[in-house]
Amino acid sequence: MSAPVFGRLLTAMVTPMTSEGAVDLHRAGQLAHKLVDEQCNDGIVVNGTTGESPTTTDAEKSAMVKAVVEAVGSEAAIVAGVGTNDTAHTLELARQAAEAGANGLLVATPYYSKPSQAGLIEHFTAVADATDLPVVLYDIPGRTATPIETKTLIELADHPNIVAVKDAKGQVVESATVMANTTLAYYAGDDAITPALLSVGGVGLVGTSTHFTGKRMHEVIDNYIEGRIDEALAIYREILPVLTGVFAAQGVTMVKAGLAHQGFDVGGVRLPQTMPTPEQAKTLFDLLDRTQL
Repeated sequence: MSAPVFGRLLTAMVTPMTSEGAVDLHRAGQLAHKLVDEQCNDGIVVNGTTGESPTTTDAEKSAMVKAVVEAVGSEAAIVAGVGTNDTAHTLELARQAAEAGANGLLVATPYYSKPSQAGLIEHFTAVADATDLPVVLYDIPGRTATPIETKTLIELADHPNIVAVKDAKGQVVESATVMANTTLAYYAGDDAITPALLSVGGVGLVGTSTHFTGKRMHEVIDNYIEGRIDEALAIYREILPVLTGVFAAQGVTMVKAGLAHQGFDVGGVRLPQTMPTPEQAKTLFDLLDRTQL
């Protein structure tokens, strides 16, 4: 199986903040290096929802893309999250990301407004037409309230710029059906379902726990793709508690707490997010300390 355009392992990177709550671009570059150099990421998603995109400004988003491109753009694919529930605003963010040097766009399903499938087709097509960058559709109905239905995904796959899906729907048979009828590259959008998605044709993971588990998850994916299923599952089962434990509270808050615990402070989060409780944080810290990562 040939490697997909963005590689096999990407992390939806958190956005570092200063003690005053401003975006910390210097620390963002350092974190990007950590993800690529230590955690073996092939790519980084900047300004995704794990990057607190709902509470960062357009100017901050542009600056984040530029900072990460400058830091690791020669070593990794940089994918910019541009999804909103306003098509016009999403188009602005797509063009801004292209100008800032992004290699691709991650576009979440518009949230809250619950558009029809026809509306989704028009929305995603408009974004794909806005730049020459390849587009990853982010299908996460648990957060957006609207799934991208199988027929819709198959139709959207005809667009030359729509090349991949970040799949957090949890419906493996539906995903397999899309893969059987398109050339879309499927990335797990929920860390723990990665082997299940690989088993029906998935290509890799866009992860959250991969701030910590990236090196081991790359081993899982590589072993699976190369046919060493037993080895892949052995590693997967060893790190599975971390893959799921990072979601004991909101992923971004747990990642920031976990990074600080490991001595790599990236600051706090912006409201309405709050940092995990001491009990939630301790559970993750214990998992990180006792798991071979």
